[in-house]
Amino acid sequence: MFSLLKFLRPLLGAERTHNLTVSLLYWIGKIPGAKWLMRKLYAVENPELEREVFGLRFRNPIGMAAGFDRNGEIFHQLGALGFGFVEIGTVTPQPQTGNPKPRLFMLEKDCALMNRIGLNSKGLETVIMNLRKGAEGVVIGCNIGKNSATDPMDAPHDYLKVFRNLYQYVDYFTVNVSYNTTFKQYVPRTRESIISILEPLFDFRRGQNQYRPILLKISPDLSNEDIDMMTDIMVDTPLDGIVATNGTVRHQGLVTDSQVLKEYGAGAVSGKPLTKRSVEVVRRVYERSNGTYPIIGVGGIMTPQDAKAMLEAGATLVQIYTGYVYNGPNFVGDICKELLNTKQS
Repeated sequence: MFSLLKFLRPLLGAERTHNLTVSLLYWIGKIPGAKWLMRKLYAVENPELEREVFGLRFRNPIGMAAGFDRNGEIFHQLGALGFGFVEIGTVTPQPQTGNPKPRLFMLEKDCALMNRIGLNSKGLETVIMNLRKGAEGVVIGCNIGKNSATDPMDAPHDYLKVFRNLYQYVDYFTVNVSYNTTFKQYVPRTRESIISILEPLFDFRRGQNQYRPILLKISPDLSNEDIDMMTDIMVDTPLDGIVATNGTVRHQGLVTDSQVLKEYGAGAVSGKPLTKRSVEVVRRVYERSNGTYPIIGVGGIMTPQDAKAMLEAGATLVQIYTGYVYNGPNFVGDICKELLNTKQS
């Protein structure tokens, strides 16, 4: 199936292929015994891979990054394919369609994706209905954001609404402040604006019987000074960790023909061009925080060795997306096997 989808991608385009993949996984999950078979074919189970991070038990440190399962439709199936955790979203309070199509492009020569989808979401109510099915042992994170039409002054209200309503359904939250793929989208850039989003979440959590970790997702395009500021926010507040990074809007050094890039237009690039920078950001956050906070490393993990390098730079867990698109469903297992080989050597 996955080989066929790869063959069809040039004909259908990147976004249609992605949507077809999600639909197929959704319906395959309805077939009795299908998830068991996927687990047998693709998942690598070993106690040596297990991690306990911010009070949660992960069966392995490899997660699916936000953007793949935007609405919480296939997290069971992704768990069966071997992922230790799945981050759904970005979830917004109200449904929104995102940016005009076409908006997702394969940069084959660069082993990359260019993405300007924006925050297309089916909205809070749909996600709640999907999450009521339960996670079946897979750790579920939720990436949260605001609706594009919401006034920036009301941004904290949107974040809180999603956080409050999904609190009982997911295991951790990621506050998305790195919207590199949208146009005219509010991006909080100052310490004050970020704190104004986080404080209502902390206040709500204090009144709950269950503790849900809260992480902050940051962009690779931040200056080193801004990365330090984000890290200091983590240290100075009840934040539980950082997710680093998102895609980059810097297109320097790409191999793809400049005319092709011009035709595609603006967008955030993920994949191999991001590998070096994402590791640098993770290492800087790790060193700035003295290695005392969990970091989820994401961005440019295209080989098992890239995942290993991310963990060595200070990441506690890693997430993949573009690497999975290029490598297929064996990729999670390949990373797990590399980590086990490293432990045994």
